[in-house]
Amino acid sequence: MSFHRTAIRDAAVGVAVAERSQDLAAFLRPGCAAAIWRRRPAKRLQTWIDHLDPALLPQGRVVVKPEAVSATLGSFCEVAGTPACAERAQLIDDVADLARLFAALMRAQYLRLRLQAVTSNACRKFHIDAITGQLICTYRGTGTQYGVSTRGEDPKCVFTAPTGSPILLRGTLWQEQPPSGLLHRSPPIEGTGETRLVLVLDNVDRTVGIA
Repeated sequence: MSFHRTAIRDAAVGVAVAERSQDLAAFLRPGCAAAIWRRRPAKRLQTWIDHLDPALLPQGRVVVKPEAVSATLGSFCEVAGTPACAERAQLIDDVADLARLFAALMRAQYLRLRLQAVTSNACRKFHIDAITGQLICTYRGTGTQYGVSTRGEDPKCVFTAPTGSPILLRGTLWQEQPPSGLLHRSPPIEGTGETRLVLVLDNVDRTVGIA
């Protein structure tokens, strides 16, 4: 795992890059504004997701206990008509695994789960969400973009999380001060014909212990 820390005016900004899921614990360290699990998507699963008719992509929003995520994703798939196959089961298992991992890290009893197919410029402005922390994983299409800004303007340097790589981000309710200035957005794709499949997990508790 590598951990980069750079002084930006009066804010400490850090982005941890994890090679293993357990290394995401770096997200709880002081000065770490984000953590990315750099993993390679399973080839068969990625090919299946990329070629699936967008109308059949599972979607939904719900507040749920981590242990109920698997059944919830199964319901999303049934409603969308997502074909029953090994790849569908693999997607469900992966989302459930990420939910358990994130909930354990954040000590959350409930998660706000959103799985959405995106074709527009939704959330195209750089921002910080009014939550404690969240996990975003783009299963299809261009990943979440992020960068540092201390004055509220768009970041001068913009980075993109790899497809299939979860990124953990702190929100405005995180207790640590000063704020990091790390902003994020959905990549602008409207008019390109691209369809993204994005998972967002929010910790619905208002506090989290910081190691």
